[in-house]
Amino acid sequence: MTLSDRGTRLVDLSLDMTNQMPAHALFPSPIMIPYVTHEMAKAAGLGEPDDPMTYCINYISTLEHVGTHVDAPLHISPSGASIDQLSLDWFTGKAVCLDLRHIPDLGDIDVADLEEGERQSGVKIDGHIVLLCTGFHARNWPNREVVTNNPGLTYAASEWLADRSRMHGVEGPSTDKGGTKEFPNHRVCRDRGMIHYEWLVNLEQLVGQGEFVFHGYPLKLINGSGSPVRALAELPA
Repeated sequence: MTLSDRGTRLVDLSLDMTNQMPAHALFPSPIMIPYVTHEMAKAAGLGEPDDPMTYCINYISTLEHVGTHVDAPLHISPSGASIDQLSLDWFTGKAVCLDLRHIPDLGDIDVADLEEGERQSGVKIDGHIVLLCTGFHARNWPNREVVTNNPGLTYAASEWLADRSRMHGVEGPSTDKGGTKEFPNHRVCRDRGMIHYEWLVNLEQLVGQGEFVFHGYPLKLINGSGSPVRALAELPA
């Protein structure tokens, strides 16, 4: 947590991006390798003889849905909007984090869990971005089970969220339970016009904080089905 120049506290909710980091069980890991190093750049002869100018550049190859990312409607619907077509208002706003740390790995997040989390938070969910802290990341990262053992939202819980919000976010690679073929949350998002963030981290720092402001802006990828984001929470100092 850091103090911003405008007197608020910022909590970084984004996973570190590294070469060959764990990704979704169905997806390849990202590739992040040196493309030009400072040593290699010396051959270009830039700068002055007594003051050479060198540089470094890394090569990145990744799917849109690796690490901390947001899904676009296009991801789950052929007629859905791509990430560049959504208003930036979708990616910031009032938010609340629910304490669901009693949910085990491969557990179901159901309506009763959300209702109790809402009660404990002291915030009535009404248009909020809803973040779900299950402790999954802290329990599992960086073990490879982190891509297969995540809990997930039930169909009823996803409808509950859709009645109150158009955006939610989870730890781990998916809002749906690892190994599922039914994808209840993704189907509700498709049918109800919701989108969501996946693989948020540090949510424990937001539990009990009440209402705060969430920011998670995507890259402007034309026809993108989603995008990596730098997600953060902004709290009163």
